[in-house]
Amino acid sequence: MIALFAACKSEEKGTRDEKIEIAVIPKGTTHEFWKSVHAGAVKAEQEFGVKIIWKGPQKEDDREQQVQVVENFIARSVDAIVLAPLDDKALALPVAEARTRSIPVVIIDSGLSGQEFISFVATDNYKGGTLAARRLGDILGARGKVVMLRYQEGSESTTQREQGFLDMMRQEYPGVELISTNQYAGPTTETAYQRSENILNRFSEIDGIFCPNESSTFGMLRALQDAGRASKVKSSKAIKFVGFDSSEKLVQALRDGEIHGLVLQNPFRMGYLGVKTAVEYLMGVKVVPRIDTGVILVTAENMDELEIKNLLMPKLSEWLE
Repeated sequence: MIALFAACKSEEKGTRDEKIEIAVIPKGTTHEFWKSVHAGAVKAEQEFGVKIIWKGPQKEDDREQQVQVVENFIARSVDAIVLAPLDDKALALPVAEARTRSIPVVIIDSGLSGQEFISFVATDNYKGGTLAARRLGDILGARGKVVMLRYQEGSESTTQREQGFLDMMRQEYPGVELISTNQYAGPTTETAYQRSENILNRFSEIDGIFCPNESSTFGMLRALQDAGRASKVKSSKAIKFVGFDSSEKLVQALRDGEIHGLVLQNPFRMGYLGVKTAVEYLMGVKVVPRIDTGVILVTAENMDELEIKNLLMPKLSEWLE
């Protein structure tokens, strides 16, 4: 039905070869997470016979550039937009403008203020934060000094993860002392590495660390390795480390015992469902306002299970050149 609808819409647009255009706008394009989102969007593109246009800001903290990307697609009169907003407030106005131009917007990954979008397709990020807290609290034996390195201000998804982590720690692990929770990693692995170095230099006694996304997790991992504090699981002086998302190096660190847990989303499913939801809305199907794409905790003990291996190391070459 969706393929037939797409063909009919192509004829309406003027030629049989002109497909429905759906702009997919990530927060950035370099992290493995966004490559998986892209691959999922391409799968939906091929399955439903539409055309996706993938374009994101060069830097994952460039709100102004992302606003410009959205505005350019509005001016181009694309049929729909799938957007992962860098800032829950800064992107609200251009999304509202899209609605006035009858361009439906599906929000993915990170929430947006207001109600101008048709659906929100994302992880239960608060739950992801609680999973991280429970893992870290348990392997610490419910006591010790813990650092949480935040991602960056304005990112609704990571803010929810951070809040879930803090709430669970305070409620279930009163013996854990949260010694630093107000530092931000910034948008890249390099900024995360620098902030992580500062934290490790400031606090000589740290028992556990939590980071809420791929770049902050990798930046902290590098800092721990360089400082000689990325200890193995069985070391009595190990800094227990729980992070978010995956990449080849993070997976290896999990296997080596330098990371003790990774909370995983399903970015491929997120990209796929974002585009699918936009197409369904265009064909008159009633879409649900919230779609949960799932979240799980991965450890060295379960990382080789087939389903989890597919999330840790997705095969993206089938969809991306």
